[in-house]
Amino acid sequence: MPSHLSADRPAAQPPGRGSVDALISQTRRLKGEMDAVRRDAHSGDGTDPQERWQRALYDLALHQLEDLDAHLAQLRDGPPPGPEATADDGSDDALLTRVGSAEWNLLTDEASWSAELYRILGRAPTAPPLTLDELPSVVLEEDRPALTAMVTDCLVDARPIDGEFRIVRPDGEVRTVHMMGEPVLDADGATASMWAVLRDVSALRRSEAAVSETRDSLRRHRQRARTEQRVAVELQEAVLPPWRGSLRLPDEGPGSLDIAGHYLPATVDALVGGDWYDAVALTDGDTLLSVGDLTGHGPTATSNMATLLGAVRGMAMAGTGPGRLLGLLNELLDTTVQPALGSALCCRYRPATRTLTWAQAGHPAPLLFRDGTGRRLDPPDGVLLGATPGASYGEAEESLRAGDLLVLYTDGLLRHRDRDTAAPLLLGLAPRLAGARTAQDCVRVVMEEVEETRPGEREDDACLLVAKVTS
Repeated sequence: MPSHLSADRPAAQPPGRGSVDALISQTRRLKGEMDAVRRDAHSGDGTDPQERWQRALYDLALHQLEDLDAHLAQLRDGPPPGPEATADDGSDDALLTRVGSAEWNLLTDEASWSAELYRILGRAPTAPPLTLDELPSVVLEEDRPALTAMVTDCLVDARPIDGEFRIVRPDGEVRTVHMMGEPVLDADGATASMWAVLRDVSALRRSEAAVSETRDSLRRHRQRARTEQRVAVELQEAVLPPWRGSLRLPDEGPGSLDIAGHYLPATVDALVGGDWYDAVALTDGDTLLSVGDLTGHGPTATSNMATLLGAVRGMAMAGTGPGRLLGLLNELLDTTVQPALGSALCCRYRPATRTLTWAQAGHPAPLLFRDGTGRRLDPPDGVLLGATPGASYGEAEESLRAGDLLVLYTDGLLRHRDRDTAAPLLLGLAPRLAGARTAQDCVRVVMEEVEETRPGEREDDACLLVAKVTS
C-alpha cells in the first residue's frame, strides 16, 4: 500500500528494528511471567466468585499482551504483503492475522486490502475486496448505522475513524472488529481516498465481558452475603437471652445462681453461626442452663438454632429432663428440611438441694471450680444431635456447694488448632477465678486470657456461660 498524506499530518517513520525487538522481548518475558502467575492462581475449584473474577482479569491481561506482541511483530516486519502473496492456510487464530489494513480510492472506486484483512473477514484471497458501498453487507444489521456514520464523517468532514462493529464471516461466525483510519487528501485538499487499520478484537472483548460478568457476580455475591449477615444477626439477637451482664436465678433465696454469658463472633467468617447459650427460670423453681453449637453459618444455621432453642425452653418448662430433652432435640433436628449436626449441653439446677442434673450431645463437659481448683465433670453417654436417629442420652448428677463455679462453653472459644486445649486453659485459671467476686468478673477473666494469650483469628463463633452458686 502506498504511503498516505493524512488529513492532519504525514505518516510517522517506523522505529529502528533493534528497538522494536527489545520491546518484543520485554513483552514476551512479561507474558511468560503473567502466564505463570495465572497458573499458580488457578488452584481452586472455580466456585468462588472472587477467584473467578481474578482469573478473568489474568486472562484479559494475557490477551492484551498477546495483541501487543503481534502488533510489535508486524511493526518490525514492515507493511504486510498483498492478498496474492499469502495463501489462506486456515490459521485464522494466528496472532499475526488479527490486524489488517485497507484503502478505498474515491476517484476510481477501487479498494486495496492486506492479506490479514481477508483472513479477518473470512474471505478467499482471490475474491475482490469490498468497496465502501459493499462493506456494510458483512456487518451485523444493528451495527451498520454506526459504520455508515463513521465513514460519512471521515469522507465529508475529514474526521478520523475510531470505532467498532461486528462482522459475520461466510461460515456464520461473528467477530468484533475495531477500525481506525483517516481520509487521504489530494493536492487541492479534497478527500481522494480513505485508509484504515482493522483489528480483530473478538478475543479481547470476550475477556472483557468475562471480567465484567464475574465482577457483577462478585458484587451480587457480596450483597447477598451482607443481606444474609444482617438477617442472621437480627435472628440471633431476637433469640439469644435479652439480659446483659449478670442474672440471678431464682431471683431470691439460698442456693440461687449468679449467671453471666458472653458471645464471641468469628473473626475469619463474617457470617453468624449456630452457637447459643441460655439461662431460664423454670416454673417449678429450677434453673435451666444450656449451650450448643450447630454446623454451618448464616440464616440457615441461626434459623435451626432458633428452632432448637425454642424447643429446649418449651420442653424444659414442661418438666422434661435433660437426657430425654436431648433425645427429642435429636429427633427434631433429624426431621428438619435442611439437615444439620449439632452439639449441646443441657443442665437442670435445683436450688433447694443444690443439685445439677445434666446431659450432653457430643459437647464439651461443664467445668466445675471449687476451693481454687477445677475439674472436668465426667460426661454421660451422648452423640451429636442429628447424627443417629433414635439415639438415647444419659444423665449425670452433681451435688454443688455454695461458692462453686460452673463454666459452660462451645468449642469455638479458641482458634481451631487450639480447641483441644480449651479445657486445660480454663482449668488453669482456677486461682484467678477463685478471686473473682461475681460471675461477670469470671467472664472477664476468661476473655482476657483468651484474647491475650491466644491471639489470632477465630474461625468460628463461640459462647461462654458462667454460673456461680450463691450462699
